[in-house]
Amino acid sequence: MTVVFAFAEAFMPVPRICEPVSMVDIKVRLLHDDEWQLYRAARLAALADAPEAFVARYEDEAADNQDVWGLRMTRAHRFIAERGGDTVGLVCLGLHNENPETGEVFALWTAPTVRGEHIAHDLVSAAALKAAEDGCRLLYFWAPSDNASAVGFASSFGFRPTEERRAVRVAQGATQKDADEVAMVLPLSPDPTQPPNPYMPFHS
Repeated sequence: MTVVFAFAEAFMPVPRICEPVSMVDIKVRLLHDDEWQLYRAARLAALADAPEAFVARYEDEAADNQDVWGLRMTRAHRFIAERGGDTVGLVCLGLHNENPETGEVFALWTAPTVRGEHIAHDLVSAAALKAAEDGCRLLYFWAPSDNASAVGFASSFGFRPTEERRAVRVAQGATQKDADEVAMVLPLSPDPTQPPNPYMPFHS
C-alpha cells in the first residue's frame, strides 16, 4: 500500500478539490454506515488522484452499485476530512488479521491542495482514538520500506517499525517483485518510558 498525503462515471460525481482557504477549519469525522455516497466520492477522488497508490482501479470501483458500497461501509470505519463542504482527505480503520485487539489504518489520502497542512496526522489521530475506544491495544500502519516519506510520517506520529514484512500489492491482487512493506506499530496506551504523543490526547 502506498500512502498519498503531505509527503508525497456512475451516479455520484467525484467531489471537487477545493481551493486553499486558510480561514476555513478542517473537520475530520467518522462516516455512518448510511453515508456510503460520501465515502464513495472520497474513495474515487483518491483513486483518480493517485491510481498508482492503490490496488483497486478507479474504473472498477466507479462501476460498483449501491449494494457493494453499502457492504464496504460495514467492513471498516471510514473517516473523511472536510473543508468548506469539500472532501479533502480519507482514511480507513479495520482490524489487523481479524484480531479485535489490533487495529490497522489503511487507504490514507489527502487532496493535493491541502498537503502539508497536517491533515494526514488529523485523520490518523481520529482513527487511532476510535481504535482505542473499540478496545484495540495496538495500531498497525503498513508503509513501503523504500518510501522514506511514508516511513517518516508514521515515525513522526509514534509508529515504530517491526520485523514484519509483506510484498507490495498491486492491481488484481498481484505483488510487486523486489518491493515490500514494513509493518509499523503504535501502542494505544501510554508508555511512561516515552515522551507524550501530541497526536494522541490520552498519551498526554
